[in-house]
Amino acid sequence: MKKRIILSLLAVSSLYADAQIDTIKEQLEKQKEATSKLEAKLNTLEEKSTNNSASFSQNAYLPDMAFVFNMSAVGRDVNNDDYASYELPGFINAPQKPDLPFNANRGFNFNYAEVSLYSVVDPYFEALAIFHISPDELEIEEAYVQTTSLPYSLKIKAGKFKSNFGRLNAQHQHIWNFDSQPLIYKGLFGPDGLSDAGIQLQWVAPTDTYVMFGSEAMQGSNDMSFGDTSKNNLYIAYIKSSIDVGDELSILGGVSYAHGKNTTSNVTDIYGVDLTVREQIDSYSALVWQSEYLYRDMKESDTTTYRQAGLYTELNYQYNNNYSFGVMYDLISKNDTDLSSYAGIDTNDLDRYTAKMDYKPFPMSRLRLSCSYDRSKVIAGERKNIKQVMLSLNIAAGAHGAHNY
Repeated sequence: MKKRIILSLLAVSSLYADAQIDTIKEQLEKQKEATSKLEAKLNTLEEKSTNNSASFSQNAYLPDMAFVFNMSAVGRDVNNDDYASYELPGFINAPQKPDLPFNANRGFNFNYAEVSLYSVVDPYFEALAIFHISPDELEIEEAYVQTTSLPYSLKIKAGKFKSNFGRLNAQHQHIWNFDSQPLIYKGLFGPDGLSDAGIQLQWVAPTDTYVMFGSEAMQGSNDMSFGDTSKNNLYIAYIKSSIDVGDELSILGGVSYAHGKNTTSNVTDIYGVDLTVREQIDSYSALVWQSEYLYRDMKESDTTTYRQAGLYTELNYQYNNNYSFGVMYDLISKNDTDLSSYAGIDTNDLDRYTAKMDYKPFPMSRLRLSCSYDRSKVIAGERKNIKQVMLSLNIAAGAHGAHNY
């Protein structure tokens, strides 16, 4: 009897366990089915999120910030008051005074600080803003948006920006190989160069050799060569190309053209040619030769056109990551303009010689020692040969993009 009861209990237990297993299997199948449906729904939502720009997360693209600081100590054989009133015959004439944002005084100069913000805006635009802080003012040096995904290698920029005319114009002062602006750039464009509100279109040709075509429409507020701002009056075009000759030699060149109206409502045309040659000697050293020639036709009236031109050429030797050396020569080579106020003064061969040494303890900091012999200035009715020695310090901190060579 006891044996039967035990066998019956075992049979009932076995049947109950089988029923539980079936129930669990059924629940698992239902959960698998529900999970499959949820996964399919998740995949659908992710595809929609990828293809829908409205779901773009701006939080993932917070702006990068960078800071630049520049100061100098200057020794010069002309006092500050006289230097602040120098003339560059045919370009900066009394009573006009030169704009001296950099290295103006003997002794110490805090030249400027720059704060820049860069961010990817969305899948289609990136934005950059650079604020220039000097002892006397805060200004927006550049602020623009630029496309990132146009077809056919096209790119559009809009806002306030430095024109890509020539080689040097688009670069900020702390990027220059020498602290002083070339004479022809100073005479034609002033210390800010061609920097204005406008729009830019660039196209890179689909060729093995890099060839870029660019055009710009700008307001034309630069009154050194243009200045008629009754409407946008400045139009710029350029072609730039580069080739590699072997593994060590690179050649970069360009031609540029600017057309606009000046303050007399007449036309100014400026032509530019630039050439840069770089020989990479080894992993850490290189030799770079950079030159530009600029020519201006500036119409003053129906019967008067001023023709002026100049060039600079510089040779820079990077010895290693820490030390580099360079020499520069710049010249006003043509000055067919009204020079009647300089009667009795020799205004030929307005030129300057400069030599420098850079020391970079790290890529973001630089000490530069330079000396120059300047024969381009007229001060108090007399042409002066100015000798200058300068030590400058430049610090860059934060997210800072690489510079072109």
